[in-house]
Amino acid sequence: MANNVNITSTGIKKVLRLYNEKQALAEYIWNGFDAKADTISIDYTANALGTIESLSVADNGYGINFSLLKDKFNPFYESEKALEQRIHLHKSTMHGKNGVGRLTFFTFAHSAEWNTTYEENGLFKNGSIQVAVGELNHYEAKLLNEDVKGKATGTKVSFSNVQFSEQSMELSIIPYLQAEFCWFLELHKNRGFSIFINGEPLAYQDNIIDQEDGLVFRYPESNTIFKVKFIQWKESLHKELSKNYFVNHKGQEVYKDYTTLNKKADEYYHSVFIESEFFDEFDFSSTDYEAQVKLYARTKSSPEYKFLIKKVNELLRAKRKPFLKEFSNKLMEKYALEGVLPDFQESEAAQRTDLVETLKLMYELQPKLFSGLSIDQKKAFVRLTHVLLNSNERSQLFQVIEGIVELEAEEKEELSSFLAG
Repeated sequence: MANNVNITSTGIKKVLRLYNEKQALAEYIWNGFDAKADTISIDYTANALGTIESLSVADNGYGINFSLLKDKFNPFYESEKALEQRIHLHKSTMHGKNGVGRLTFFTFAHSAEWNTTYEENGLFKNGSIQVAVGELNHYEAKLLNEDVKGKATGTKVSFSNVQFSEQSMELSIIPYLQAEFCWFLELHKNRGFSIFINGEPLAYQDNIIDQEDGLVFRYPESNTIFKVKFIQWKESLHKELSKNYFVNHKGQEVYKDYTTLNKKADEYYHSVFIESEFFDEFDFSSTDYEAQVKLYARTKSSPEYKFLIKKVNELLRAKRKPFLKEFSNKLMEKYALEGVLPDFQESEAAQRTDLVETLKLMYELQPKLFSGLSIDQKKAFVRLTHVLLNSNERSQLFQVIEGIVELEAEEKEELSSFLAG
């Protein structure tokens, strides 16, 4: 079964131009999880020169049904513009769905072949699909067996003429996959989700800086129990960012949302996993008005939920403080090396200490003040701070900072007290 479509191979490459081999390989893993797999296996071999001789990604998902093949390869049948719009949505809110990930092999290999087993009307069928890099708008599909014995579904995609080396796999791609999937594997840990590379589990635990498990928040009025796990990650979680994950009593994720400390211009990457029977019948989509109408519904307006979020935010801020304090010390060391800090005479040691401690406190309260600045902007900001600290207008520094970023009540009080002292 051969298929040709209107969109050109060049057009597909243009739309997928932002992918690299790390992101592309991750897409094949996401394809497996999107197919309801719980186990993904990446296997590769290399020769004595470190050249990859074989590479495959296998999953135990529901496979690719040949009667739905045209839908599964749906991106082939869309205009370039429509495909680009879908990828934008896919990269921000979805993963391997809609077939997009199947095309990205051109970033690292010459061709790809899918061998898939699926169930249809009580029979287990097996087939293969082939796509070459020179003809991404063309695929060849063959139904190989219409009554497979063993009754196990899944898909294995094999790549030919792989362009990256064994060293790239070990030093670049695997660390990327650790950061890409650590939160996902932790979220589904109790359900046995796993990724294996040449038979060894993907060691994402290397990306954990701090964690606290077994936390219990109890809302006294209704005796509602929330089990909470906090993890701080060493590296960015890529597109996932820092989120709260809400899990029902069966261990199934029902909702996720950004934490209040997500993207605060620091490197405090974190995830919070919250499990409770309270989320079994929870309506996360209700507006405040709808929640008032549904008097007995569990919504974000429920006192239990508000209590939970308050406790989670307190936990995050408490965990973040020592991290920011340590990072502020490193920032001042960097500023000294970059020549951002003014030169002080021995007799001005007290002024230097005052300036450094003030800058550190400002960073700990609002890292955004220090983000995205050029060297010249850093110098100007530091010198302005130094001038105000050593003038009769020391208190004006508070107004300057408040005019740049929004401070919470606690932060205002802490900064005001420090500057007054």
